[in-house]
Amino acid sequence: MITRRSFLEFSTIAGGAFALPGLFGATRTAAIPLAAGLSDPSLQPKFIELAPNALDPAFLYKDLNENGKPAMKPDFSVKAGENIQETGLVDPKNGRRLKTPIWGYGNDTISWPGQTIQVVSASHGGAEETIVRWANEIKANEHLLPVDENLHWCYSLHGASSANGVDYRAYSIKKNGVPMIPHLHGGRTDFQFDGNPEYFFSTDGDVKGPQWDFVEGGFQTDFRYDNNVQAGNLWYHDHALGITRLNVYAGLAGFYFVRDEFDTGQPDNPLGLPAFPYELAYAIQDRMFTNKGNLFYPAYPGDPFYDDFITGEGAVLPPDLFPGGGPTALAEFFGDHVVVNGKIWPKANVEPRHYRMRLLNGCDSRFMVLRFRAAAAPSATNLDGASAPIPFWVIGMDQGFAKEPTQTDTLVFEPGGRYDIVFDFSGVPSGSRVIMENIGGDAPFGGAFGDDLDSGDLFPDRQTDRIMAFDVVVSLNSSIPDAFDPSALPGWKGNMAQVSNFRQVALFEGTDEFGRLQPLLGTVNGDGTATGYTWFQDTTEVVSLGTTEIWEIYNFTGDAHPIHLHLVDFEVLDRQDFTFTSDGTVPVPQHSGAFGEVVNVTSITEAGGVPDRPEIVENGPRDMVTALPGDPDTGIGQKVAIKATFDKPGRYVWHCHILSHEDHEMMRVLEVI
Repeated sequence: MITRRSFLEFSTIAGGAFALPGLFGATRTAAIPLAAGLSDPSLQPKFIELAPNALDPAFLYKDLNENGKPAMKPDFSVKAGENIQETGLVDPKNGRRLKTPIWGYGNDTISWPGQTIQVVSASHGGAEETIVRWANEIKANEHLLPVDENLHWCYSLHGASSANGVDYRAYSIKKNGVPMIPHLHGGRTDFQFDGNPEYFFSTDGDVKGPQWDFVEGGFQTDFRYDNNVQAGNLWYHDHALGITRLNVYAGLAGFYFVRDEFDTGQPDNPLGLPAFPYELAYAIQDRMFTNKGNLFYPAYPGDPFYDDFITGEGAVLPPDLFPGGGPTALAEFFGDHVVVNGKIWPKANVEPRHYRMRLLNGCDSRFMVLRFRAAAAPSATNLDGASAPIPFWVIGMDQGFAKEPTQTDTLVFEPGGRYDIVFDFSGVPSGSRVIMENIGGDAPFGGAFGDDLDSGDLFPDRQTDRIMAFDVVVSLNSSIPDAFDPSALPGWKGNMAQVSNFRQVALFEGTDEFGRLQPLLGTVNGDGTATGYTWFQDTTEVVSLGTTEIWEIYNFTGDAHPIHLHLVDFEVLDRQDFTFTSDGTVPVPQHSGAFGEVVNVTSITEAGGVPDRPEIVENGPRDMVTALPGDPDTGIGQKVAIKATFDKPGRYVWHCHILSHEDHEMMRVLEVI
């Protein structure tokens, strides 16, 4: 059973030697000192750039009333395209600002992240649906990042396995452009508009995914999103089969907010919540860059993580399929630069008052653990001598307000998750700098953080322990009341529906046909065994329309997985340990017709509850849940139970939101019939 690994002992700071594919001609194996090819995060400026606010009226899509309120009849045109963006990177040799080619969303302007969509819930007189007219206008004949064409991805589907009998292997990015499919994460969306990865379409829609042939009316790019939902913080991002990690990394993501009669987003809202300019929306991501400013994603021998996940795991990559050892997908990715709304380590200038922050973890694999601490000096760029953690309020999460606000000073923040927090900057002296800190590691998350991490879980001289800074340097505007009162917030009632069915699903780690680590989903069977499956095996999650189910998610791996169900929001119920035995591995089919392996779980015994984890706040409507591990080396696992109501029919998916995992088979069909 594979457990947590040590990472980047050859990091940028260690000055190890790397092959840097694509940077130095055709040579992929030359020993190039890292400093000559990749950006050194320790040499990049911290807390200089102002963080863009994704809720700034100037950053909202233009279907708004003249007074800047959310759209009442929302109809947007959004295109995916190419642009050049300044992230705050500089050339350390001369201080020159570097420019980064990105793919993003927009209308008049393409940006990373894409502009924010903001609408009114139908429950508050808004339209029944939002229409978004998506266009794929990326004209590039190659991807910004290395594509592993040996994965189960859009252009590897062959006639025998594709739903419409088309052999997609005849297509290529060079000839047909980059495939993509937008997903409104957290949306209560009809299946054909949900972003199922088999509904992809290429540039200008010339190539379309196989599932479109089974949709009444056929292929279309006018997507309709149901507004009969509560106020919440959704987000949209690409979801194309097998390249989601690459398209999102290139910049294809953005915010989508729903407002209602309580959470209006206006200064006169009845809850006294901070509103613009005191409501901030930040997408937090991690990246690597070349020293020229380009995005860098490892895929070749000598690259970061290659040895951990390929040679270190004994994988054998045939040279006819992987010339020069790549490009290959790696099991996880951890960037050494922290990026907030497209800017590295930015800052915000704030007043001494309450601010509401809508936070999104848009990382590939990184769990963060957030704290806020006052820096030792107003100009400090690190946490040396910083104050003790300062408490803040968690008032909501993915899809709305919590049952009740939680005051904490530490918050686990999983990939794909969103949190709604309120921080009071009046509690520090004027002129202070408050740093948003990350005490999570630079490695797969097993539940530990801070002082409990091993040195192998951290980059040497790491810079990822800080995210952004808040400088309390703006005079208080006393004409705008600071009326935040956590007791005044409406509490979420939870899922009150009667339970119709209990379902037991499972998380596994196995290997593909090349011996690469392959995380999988599966089922716990009635006889106490468990089975792992790949995407194209028969659907096991078949749900009757209108039913409410409790899913128990069993984690047989050594790492945490952020699990996302499309269509629904759910209530997290409880966590329990279990014990299990396993006996070797069993074969699992791959899209190529070959076989990989997955652990053979032979028996499961229920155990007791687990200690409360106060740093994990999940008492609200969620579409993400962190499935924590037990200790699989000793036969202990952990399960988490969620409760959801499935109220639209169609072909959906559920998956791990570690993007590198979902791209390599940790995703399954969820059919509502």
